[in-house]
Amino acid sequence: MLKLDFLKKEHTVAGPGFNRWLVPPAALAIHLCIGMAYGFSVFWLPLSKALGITASKLPPEGMGFFAKIFSTSYDWNIPMLGWMYTLFFVFLGSSAAVWGGWLEHAGPRKAGIVSAFCWCGGLVISAIGVYVHQIWMLWIGSGVIGGIGLGLGYISPVSTLIKWFPDRRGMATGMAIMGFGGGAMIGAPLADRLMNFYASPTSVGVAQTFLTLAAIYFIYMIAGAMAYRVPPHDWKPEGWEGLPESKKSGMITNNHVHLDKAWKTPQFWFLWGVLCLNVSASIGIIGMASPLLQEVFGGKLLGLNLSFNELSTAQKTQIAAIGAGFAGLLSLFNIGGRFIWASLSDYLGRKLTYTIFFLLGIALYSLNPTMGSAGYIALFVASFCIIVSMYGGGFATIPAYLADMFGTQMVGAIHGRLLTAWSTAGVLGPVLVNYIREYQLSKGVEKAHAYDSTMYVLAGLLVLGFICNMLVRPVHERHHMSEEERNELQLLHKSPAGKHAHGAGGGIGAASHPIKVFLAWVAVGIPLAYGFYNTIQKAVGLFR
Repeated sequence: MLKLDFLKKEHTVAGPGFNRWLVPPAALAIHLCIGMAYGFSVFWLPLSKALGITASKLPPEGMGFFAKIFSTSYDWNIPMLGWMYTLFFVFLGSSAAVWGGWLEHAGPRKAGIVSAFCWCGGLVISAIGVYVHQIWMLWIGSGVIGGIGLGLGYISPVSTLIKWFPDRRGMATGMAIMGFGGGAMIGAPLADRLMNFYASPTSVGVAQTFLTLAAIYFIYMIAGAMAYRVPPHDWKPEGWEGLPESKKSGMITNNHVHLDKAWKTPQFWFLWGVLCLNVSASIGIIGMASPLLQEVFGGKLLGLNLSFNELSTAQKTQIAAIGAGFAGLLSLFNIGGRFIWASLSDYLGRKLTYTIFFLLGIALYSLNPTMGSAGYIALFVASFCIIVSMYGGGFATIPAYLADMFGTQMVGAIHGRLLTAWSTAGVLGPVLVNYIREYQLSKGVEKAHAYDSTMYVLAGLLVLGFICNMLVRPVHERHHMSEEERNELQLLHKSPAGKHAHGAGGGIGAASHPIKVFLAWVAVGIPLAYGFYNTIQKAVGLFR
């Protein structure tokens, strides 16, 4: 009988000589793979021509919804394909909430491996769905099963990284969650090249691309999961005795709150509102970034005093390339913001960091209509780059905020429960942006001004987020675990051999194995460099 003892949490406890800097690249290996969920729109146009190859084979008018789902004779439209994107983030949040508690007990390695099988298995099911032309297989494969893999993979390293880096919680989670933002930056251009390679007179190359990505991602994700280690109970970095007096505040607790109590506290729901409103205000704009820039500035992007509707087809093609560069530039700030803002929060404090997000965001959203009307392209672009950096920074800072408020004992499970805010924002944000725009256009508002009302509504969401953040207070001591509860629910055990040292002894976490650390970072650094190169190439057009 096959033994899987190596998956048990007690078998992942780090031993003497383990370097804590091996954990962030392991987390990045998983996040860079599942982050491709952001880039799935690269498949929409090819899949909409999966049967027609050069043009879509449209169904007859009046064909029912269910008939379209099971038809093998007509191509799918983009709204049908877009349900995969919605399912990704609905199941990311719901699976993280449902299985977050299990993850704390099972450990990051087991969760990472389950994530790999779900995410990559979903791609395989989707490839079969493309081959037999059944869209419900793509919804279930990538959307549902893959979405579950997203949730488990997303939260798998959070608790572990916070425990390895108690001295730099924000920086640690920022490094990992940066990878989720960078997944599409790597995966989208790679998928585009693979589809061109596999394309033939009888295939658009999507099924083969799904299978290739599944194989690549599976190798990376399994390697990342196997590299996870958890520190021994109460381990601290060598020479670190806790926060200095100058940084201690009532907003950082030395106690712990159980998941069952944490989600019932006002603090949890205020932080839920903080994340939901910060994400809602930006996620819809990110999805509309390219058309927004084109419609607001039109010919001004080419130095011409023409509106978007007055441009020729060739000119619209030119500004579409500029719009793509704008979207690429935003992705860079999304990624950079995750690391930079989260790292800054270690010095500023989480509450002040979010206060900056909300106040600065309110100001920028309120000024954007004026900048658009005045034709200040550079300022308009810069403001959205800052807004998107704070969107990414919000994701990376929230795990450290939770650890400050509820302790580290069950922070992974609490974070998983909180991610339902992301699922909510993933629906609320795009609906607000898209429907307000459509309403404005239906009332005869020019495209250049169709987003003005949206900006003020999004600023209003940030006002609500600011209020939620201001209401966050330290968790009352009645919610804290007792010492007996902590011992009973202790999630980190000694290794089977019982040889792992506690505290800073044994060199655990120290700077050993420099070659191994270097190679681990190279393994994730090369794909990141590839993604940055492709993204910067597209963004250059914005400044020509």
